[in-house]
Amino acid sequence: MKESGENYLETILILKQRNGMVRSVDIANELSYSKPSVSRAMGILKNDGFIVVEADGNIQLTPSGMEKASAIYERHDVITRFLVATLGVDEAVADQDACRIEHVISEETFGRMKVKMAKG
Repeated sequence: MKESGENYLETILILKQRNGMVRSVDIANELSYSKPSVSRAMGILKNDGFIVVEADGNIQLTPSGMEKASAIYERHDVITRFLVATLGVDEAVADQDACRIEHVISEETFGRMKVKMAKG
């Protein structure tokens, strides 16, 4: 999956947790993307089996979509906390950096970060 697809799934998960429901317009507003761009991406995620769009426009993650979104969100969270706790990076900067790192980090490196953060 491309980085953009991962970003959309993570955003859907975050908005669902924050607002209880997610519509394309919510995603467009959150990411500052155009509505047509979001609509196209939702079509791709739907075709790939990651989301279901209900009749009222509510977007739901499928089980595979939830699994993927949760894994991405976990990477983001662990990397952010690692950068803050280990390197003393400002939290806002760490959050922005984690957004980029989460898509390219190896499983080995992420696993070690995760263990390090679990130990405290």
